[in-house]
Amino acid sequence: MFQTAYDVIVVGGGHAGAEAAAAAANLGSKTLLVTMNLQAIGQMSCNPAMGGIAKGQIVREIDALGGMSGIITDKTMIQFKMLNMSKGPAMWSPRAQSDRMRFAEEWRLSLERNHNVDFFQDMVSGLLIENNKVVGVKTGMGMTIRSKAVVLTNGTFLNGLIHVGEKQFGGGRMGEKQATGITEQLTSIGFESGRMKTGTPPRVDGRSLDFSKMEEQAGDENPGKFSYTQTPKLTKQRSCYITYTNQNVHDSLREGFDRSPMFNGAIQSTGPRYCPSIEDKINRFAERERHQIFAEPEGWDTIEYYVNGFSTSLPDDVQAKAIRMIPGFENAKIFRPGYAIEYDYFPPTQLKHTLETKLIDNLYFAGQINGTTGYEEAASQGLMAGINAHLKIHEKDPFILQRNDAYIGVLIDDLITKGTEEPYRMFTSRAEYRILLRQDNADERLTPLSHAIGLSTEDRMKRLEEKYTKAAQMVEHLETTSILPNQINPTIEERGGSPLNQSVKMVNVLTRPEVQLSDITKLESIQDYISQNELDEEELEQVEVQVKYKGYIRKEKDNADKLKRLENLRIPKDFDYSQVKSISTEARQKFEKIRPETIAQASRISGVSPSDISILLIFMGR
Repeated sequence: MFQTAYDVIVVGGGHAGAEAAAAAANLGSKTLLVTMNLQAIGQMSCNPAMGGIAKGQIVREIDALGGMSGIITDKTMIQFKMLNMSKGPAMWSPRAQSDRMRFAEEWRLSLERNHNVDFFQDMVSGLLIENNKVVGVKTGMGMTIRSKAVVLTNGTFLNGLIHVGEKQFGGGRMGEKQATGITEQLTSIGFESGRMKTGTPPRVDGRSLDFSKMEEQAGDENPGKFSYTQTPKLTKQRSCYITYTNQNVHDSLREGFDRSPMFNGAIQSTGPRYCPSIEDKINRFAERERHQIFAEPEGWDTIEYYVNGFSTSLPDDVQAKAIRMIPGFENAKIFRPGYAIEYDYFPPTQLKHTLETKLIDNLYFAGQINGTTGYEEAASQGLMAGINAHLKIHEKDPFILQRNDAYIGVLIDDLITKGTEEPYRMFTSRAEYRILLRQDNADERLTPLSHAIGLSTEDRMKRLEEKYTKAAQMVEHLETTSILPNQINPTIEERGGSPLNQSVKMVNVLTRPEVQLSDITKLESIQDYISQNELDEEELEQVEVQVKYKGYIRKEKDNADKLKRLENLRIPKDFDYSQVKSISTEARQKFEKIRPETIAQASRISGVSPSDISILLIFMGR
């Protein structure tokens, strides 16, 4: 079957696997994507959406690095919204509603267009390991396929167990079988594994819903996009709808609690804290009279709707009865019930910053196998694992993002330094440098880094340089051009600001909180400047952010530079912590287990105190 060895084998075709395969192949590695179902590549197993708070920043970072998720989303989205626009730019987060079928189709076709990607449909049941190095995989049909590196992106399939009420059956996703063999092999050679849980809500027939009883949620009037490339802009959109549960719904759901795997002990693993099931919500927040429910269309043409906010593993009859008590859902026809799924994961403290395992060389983990939840978190790990697998086998330096480089850097550092005992989801609050890690400047932060390793193209670099040159020139124009009081005072006074008494430079007016760049661009002279210099919306956004938040950005960069000095203080790989008697026992145990690479990483380990770090610095001669 396989006449030659591959450079990289990627196991699993979800968001992590697809990005890993694309990255390794685009860098030049001969790549094999092995998945149990070729029809499910890029499948959106849960909600049909990409982005959101912090997650949208990750998708833009993936795109800036030369990944595919942003491009795929732009080509297949049916609605776009920029969230948190009432807050500062560090909080702005893009989110898109996607066409589920077309999203998966576009992923499949984009990978097929890559001549470095081959495909094989089978379950991977084990790894080929020689001298503590992975050299290939074994499949369920008995195939042996050799490679120089392997990336595991198994999602929820490792010993997956689906729960609907008191019914249990093996599966990695509804209608698809579980994957066996890998967990058993890895734990036998010293890996630590655990169990996690996630869930999904029912899918319903949109023709059976009464949208007149719900609140319409339209997309942005001027929709944006994720990719920095020339992907198409949305010209039409589909709306989502909001409705609410009520006490009747809650009481009906409670009647099934005795048959709920969440409460009868059938499920003992940990689910996502920030995306709880509906039964968990009404149990934990019993004082709340209602919870939001979103009816989200699954695509342009399909009648299927996703019931966001109603994730559940209650018995199907309980689900059906309760959902029909929600306004607008009285006659709902259910395509399939919600369910919970338990699956194996491997605590990510067993990984290096490259996502390579510490125990086995050239073996990489990405996605839910590392304890994360979410398409975006998975895709970013797949991208980084694919990049580093390629670099490692070609004897090149690893590609590592620091916490002040990207949300992806925060994500990976959190995972390998702190680990996780519940499904990890990214939030803006997890990042110390949110003002630096904005969604609007991901290309400025990351495209040069990606270009240096050969992933981002020359065209991307050219567009980046043009964008920031134009923005800088307009800032300079605002610094040297005056505005008269009568040109801006009506706007200032209308918003409660102090009027101007004399002409001032435009840049000084723009720093006022009550003045937006759109107020200044209404002036004919500025409109002429924008037209002559062909500035687009992204370039104008950069102008406003750079002017309004200049001081905050400079301060945060100074703080990040201080952190970098600690990141540069490397701890020897064979450092013997037992000889440092003054540090706490907990710190010594954590250091020996995690083996931090730098003083900065050591300082972020849970249970390590500042005094432990001070003692470590002294012992290292610092």
